[in-house]
Amino acid sequence: MDNKTSHWRADLMAGAVVAVLLIPQSLAYAMLAGLPPQVGLYASLLPLLAYAALGSSPVLGLGPVAVLALMIAQALGGLPAGVSAEAGALVLAAEVGGVLGLAALLRLDALASLLSVPALRGFENGATLMIAAGQLPVLLGSAATGFTLPDLLRSAPHGGLNPLSAAWGGVAIVLLLLSRRAGSKLLARLAPLLLLVTAMLLSAFTPASGGVAQVGALPSLAVPLGLPPPDAALWLQLLPSAALVALMAFVSSLAVSESLAQRRGEKLLPAAELRGLAAANVVASLTGGMPVAGSFSRSILLHEAGSHSRWSLVFVAGFMFLAMLMLAGPLAHLPKPVLAATIVVAVLGGFTLGHYGEAWRYARAEGLLMAAVTAAVLLWSIGAALAIGVVGSVALLIQRTARPHVARIGRVPGTQHFRNVERFAVECRPEVVGLRIDESLVFTNARGLVDVVLAHVREHRRGVGEPQRVLMLMAPVNHIDVSGLVALQELRGALAAEGLRLEFSEVKGPVLDRLKAIGWLEHYDVSLYLSHHEGMQAGEHALRPSLADHDAPGQL
Repeated sequence: MDNKTSHWRADLMAGAVVAVLLIPQSLAYAMLAGLPPQVGLYASLLPLLAYAALGSSPVLGLGPVAVLALMIAQALGGLPAGVSAEAGALVLAAEVGGVLGLAALLRLDALASLLSVPALRGFENGATLMIAAGQLPVLLGSAATGFTLPDLLRSAPHGGLNPLSAAWGGVAIVLLLLSRRAGSKLLARLAPLLLLVTAMLLSAFTPASGGVAQVGALPSLAVPLGLPPPDAALWLQLLPSAALVALMAFVSSLAVSESLAQRRGEKLLPAAELRGLAAANVVASLTGGMPVAGSFSRSILLHEAGSHSRWSLVFVAGFMFLAMLMLAGPLAHLPKPVLAATIVVAVLGGFTLGHYGEAWRYARAEGLLMAAVTAAVLLWSIGAALAIGVVGSVALLIQRTARPHVARIGRVPGTQHFRNVERFAVECRPEVVGLRIDESLVFTNARGLVDVVLAHVREHRRGVGEPQRVLMLMAPVNHIDVSGLVALQELRGALAAEGLRLEFSEVKGPVLDRLKAIGWLEHYDVSLYLSHHEGMQAGEHALRPSLADHDAPGQL
């Protein structure tokens, strides 16, 4: 059997395995979003073909996802009277696709960096807990509702309780947990589908479901092709929520696909991911679906099942189509507590407290950001949590870069290596202050450069001797913007006022090219050395730089 045939068989098998997991998840996440179950099936069909045509990851399990379902539910919670949730979902999917498509057109794939890993993990953990909490009323047969813990708790005393619903939900959770502990991956994957089928049969042919809420009769599962409603006010109302859903969809999907691409030794194209997600969401809006994104659990399953290409998604869509033909009648008898149980077990399976402790031990500010985002999801709103995550991530970045890290360095005895005087036993020459700038000089940190350097000069005078020049090791500097350039000019003037020369060593090629383009080194009489050791050994009057010293652009 040749490789091509084996790849086709692997993709077909991966598609069948993931479809087994996607069937119950698509139903459950549509219900979580406050939509009819068939909407989840529609979103798991043609949108997969759109991503397969334009995306780049062979293992991104696209479709309805839990976190997005919670965001969709909040976005659709305040629809005007007379506008159905299905219509709102179509508009939301179209706007998500439009926002992602515009980002792809403008090459804004860097948007993924707006949410740091701690903010993203805090959001996902908070959403996980809120999803599980939101399913408790369904499990218990209660009418309590709410998208935050305070709302849920306020409505709980008036929601009532159905012991039979609690029994259905409790038994379903126990069976799902036991299937995960059985040690068989195949059983764990098939368990949700087997549970749903069994529950449908019991509910349809026994009186055991009396009083337990059921999915109810579904319309024909033929895919409804058509445009979203052209209601300008509705589109305007949902646009802010669509922007947040689009950001979360792209960030979470890219995080999943990038991690798996690294594991598989493959190259991922973020711009293609934007295009694929945009097309998938637009198609979802035209085929009765809801916003879609990549799922970590389904993506891992595609990877483990041996998916070689995006044809596996085409096969997933094919199996989903067969499921739609077979499930229209039986789904009416599916007890909602069982569907809620599959949601609870699925989402809580990815929850861990370990991330909080790890972040707190490594960087307390980032640990606090993670906890704050989680708390905002649970106690405030999805939009507030995302805003806190984005603003907090940017604020921490600015805080870290607001004061450039400049180390005073000396020579390790017997070598030509230079290290921080505070960390190593080194030799310092009294006539030269050796410094190393450990980051690029840009507008966020440029203002603090002069004060930091002068502080090191004073320290050198107290401990070593009277210097005549300041030699700055520039190897870690990847970029100098205009603000950084002005800061260097001010530094040169401040040092000159104290009778000190400013000198550079090991300037990177791209940075040097920019300095040469405007004749900066010659104009300010700043000496340049190929190595820091050479600069330290040079006499008081070093040679001025010339094009002959570094005539190859980008050579350093």
